[in-house]
Amino acid sequence: MDYFNYSRRKSSVVNIGNTPLGGENPIRIQSMANVSTMDTEASVRQAIRMIEAGAEYVRFTAQGEREARNLGEIRKELNAQGYTTPLVADIHFNPRAADAAAEVVEKVRINPGNYVDKVKTFDLLEYTDEEYAAELQKIRDRFVPFLDICKKHGTAIRIGVNHGSLSDRIMSRYGDTPEGMVASCMEFLRICRDENFADVVISIKASNTVVMVRTVRLLVRTMEAEDMHYPLHLGVTEAGDGEDGRIKSAVGIGALLTDGIGDTIRGSLSEDPEAEIPGARKLHTGTPGAQADYRPGSSRIRPGNSHTPHQPGNGRHRRQFPSRRHLRP
Repeated sequence: MDYFNYSRRKSSVVNIGNTPLGGENPIRIQSMANVSTMDTEASVRQAIRMIEAGAEYVRFTAQGEREARNLGEIRKELNAQGYTTPLVADIHFNPRAADAAAEVVEKVRINPGNYVDKVKTFDLLEYTDEEYAAELQKIRDRFVPFLDICKKHGTAIRIGVNHGSLSDRIMSRYGDTPEGMVASCMEFLRICRDENFADVVISIKASNTVVMVRTVRLLVRTMEAEDMHYPLHLGVTEAGDGEDGRIKSAVGIGALLTDGIGDTIRGSLSEDPEAEIPGARKLHTGTPGAQADYRPGSSRIRPGNSHTPHQPGNGRHRRQFPSRRHLRP
């Protein structure tokens, strides 16, 4: 790695609705709703606030099939109001919900740690190579039909690994390590490659920024060794709120952006979702190479944007970082 000459990692392009990700496209900014997905009216209002603040993807939790299908109603209402920003369904534990969501939204996020593998029990299990291979076949048998639905509907996916939700199977072989997180991700990526499914985004997140940065760098090296170039979603889980949450996100995301790694970012905060956007924008524009994506004073309408975002200098939905001057000697 060249620490003195910035070069953005070359990633493949993923088609996510009308806002493609990766390749030569700008680094995208996104946020996640925190209202009930079954409350269509509240979901639409919150999505619009995020979009107008500058979110280029809007994610909703879908705990079950009912919530996943209601995302279709949210999509219809947003379209009716002129907002076509891609929606993302966040799925845990329920492959059927992922199947349903893939029919109505532009992208579906699944968690390899709980998509097919049983809920983590912290049992100390030992798998023979044959048993381990049998578990991988179970994943393939369930995952391939989901990919077929995504192909039919033009839906992208995100394989989103979380440090805190590795399966017993992965834990038994790798422990709670960056290597285990990368192995969990690669199992699903190899199936995508075998099935010629290219619209794949990856994330590997942890609340510990050192673990997060180390693991993402390891994943990039591992993918390169297998000639994979999927785009990366960057974020720090449980970052918190206020100044502390923003600093924690800046440490993890900023280090990787400076490496040239990252195609979309979310500055996860325990605040209103639209409050994440200004900090994520500042973080991105403060890294090398950002000039191609953003020009201060411009309207910031970038290729693929589906609605005029919040303008620099417009006070709506804009929050600044708290001043740290009082901490200076």
